[in-house]
Amino acid sequence: MVSKPDPIDVHVGARVRLRRSLLGMSQEKLGTALGLTFQQIQKYERGANRIGSSRLYKLSRILDVPVAFFFEDMPDDAKGEYGGLEENSSAAFAGNMLARRETIDLLRAYYGISSAEVRRRIYEVAKAISEETPSD
Repeated sequence: MVSKPDPIDVHVGARVRLRRSLLGMSQEKLGTALGLTFQQIQKYERGANRIGSSRLYKLSRILDVPVAFFFEDMPDDAKGEYGGLEENSSAAFAGNMLARRETIDLLRAYYGISSAEVRRRIYEVAKAISEETPSD
């Protein structure tokens, strides 16, 4: 019998993949930084293999995020009996938007702009347009 990966492992792996992609880092480069093969990184990102605490800490350092990043926006089905007292929100929807290629490309382009002032102006224009435009 083939068991399904734990939903928490799947979520953490997806967050690793999201951050790695946002940084434009290959699985091979991340694997090298951790002393692993890219195949092992693939297994982590699919949730097929669980990431231990020391490795999760190393990942947070390499990917330049706090350890908590890997658990943010966790869908309710992954929380199971450990859901706590959190309020329901649109976090799962936002998490799906962050995983889209278009979002990743937009973020890369935005942070590729060296001038903080230009980035701020672009942000203000995008915000103004989004407030006037109905969402799809």
